Amino acid sequence: MSIIEQTISWLTDPANYDGSGSIPQRLIEHLDFTFRAVGLAALIAIPAGYYIGHTGRGKVWVVGVSGAARALPTFGLMLYLVLVLGVTQRVWAALIGLIILAIPPLLAGAYAGIGQIDPKAIDAARAQGMTEWQILTRVEIPLSLPLLVGGVRGAVLQVVATVTLIAYVGLGGLGFDLIQGIPLRRFDQVVGSAVMIVILALLLDGLLAALARFVTPRGVRQGRVSDVRARTNGSGSSSTGQIPVSHQENTHEKV
Repeated sequence: MSIIEQTISWLTDPANYDGSGSIPQRLIEHLDFTFRAVGLAALIAIPAGYYIGHTGRGKVWVVGVSGAARALPTFGLMLYLVLVLGVTQRVWAALIGLIILAIPPLLAGAYAGIGQIDPKAIDAARAQGMTEWQILTRVEIPLSLPLLVGGVRGAVLQVVATVTLIAYVGLGGLGFDLIQGIPLRRFDQVVGSAVMIVILALLLDGLLAALARFVTPRGVRQGRVSDVRARTNGSGSSSTGQIPVSHQENTHEKV
């Protein structure tokens, strides 16, 4: 029997879906750590990112700190925190490591979302008499949501992959069967767990991609479509070798 057949047999075995240590239980553990880590990171990163994007203060400092956080080895940090905080606090040790991993993409998505807004829109809001808080909540945040959701997508994908490592400190997740299967040479179990992690990541990414489209304001979507059509029409006219009508009229006037 090939490894593919063994993996399919392991994934479809009813015994793996019932009782303690079953696949559904490992999936719930995996999602629990993923959502808790991303949620707690969002409480820190998104307000900070909006403050930086709105005021323009501290951007260089925060970008530097975010870059340093990306360079930290999450697995090593997790094990170090378990040693420092103790085995009884291993849940928080794992969460702190995952939160640090999730903060940079969330922070970047928040302040980049505000940074890409046309300054004319902000000036128009101020000209209407809006306060800074109203500008932030009614103009900047709605227009920045697509990039913010992009940051959330990046954070979720990084965290859902890294949650696999919490099995090394006895916290379960889909990585438990993967890590346990390596020394036992249960390659069907190893490959099956890896496949489930990949499928979970793809499903979450697809849901967040749909959310990004849903939260994009209709006017922004229509503006993008208009830009694409204008570029297409412009390239189409130039490819035929014809001069646009307005340009022909200007040419006749010059002559």
